[in-house]
Amino acid sequence: MRWQVHAEEPLYTDRWLDVRVADVELPDGRHLDHRLIRTAPGAGAVVTDEQNRVLLIWRHRFITDTWGWEIPIGKIEQGEEPIAAAAREVEEETGWRPGPLRPLLYTQPTNGISDSEHHVFHADSAQHIGTPTEPWEAERIEWVPLTDIRRLIDKRDIVSGTSMNALLYVLSEV
Repeated sequence: MRWQVHAEEPLYTDRWLDVRVADVELPDGRHLDHRLIRTAPGAGAVVTDEQNRVLLIWRHRFITDTWGWEIPIGKIEQGEEPIAAAAREVEEETGWRPGPLRPLLYTQPTNGISDSEHHVFHADSAQHIGTPTEPWEAERIEWVPLTDIRRLIDKRDIVSGTSMNALLYVLSEV
């Protein structure tokens, strides 16, 4: 059953997001006004090392007032390839340059309300190049044992949908 969109009108727009209302026709012919958010795509990476650890950032999310471990991820700039954005985000947020990146997964983390799409890559190594250029992104940057991931999810120390998807995907490959 496909919903038919007849029109979209902007409610609020800035450089980060575009909040809209859509005139949607349901399969039974009824119409409803559905709010949606359009955003630029994002890219990030799961970076692991030879000791079976993963590079994570511990950060506060003010919207939910929660702390949690996340993979480095951010906006893909205009004209930037997702793989380049993922490498840039890892460097900016952690101070580590990832080794060769390969595609890991693609996800639409909030497709009931947003067109947000995330391209996630995997690197098996990284080189420390200095302090993060965006130090406000994380309270801590740590190499966390992959064996701790399930426990951290159970403790709700990993709640970000994209981070959780990517980390569980990597664990399924081990």
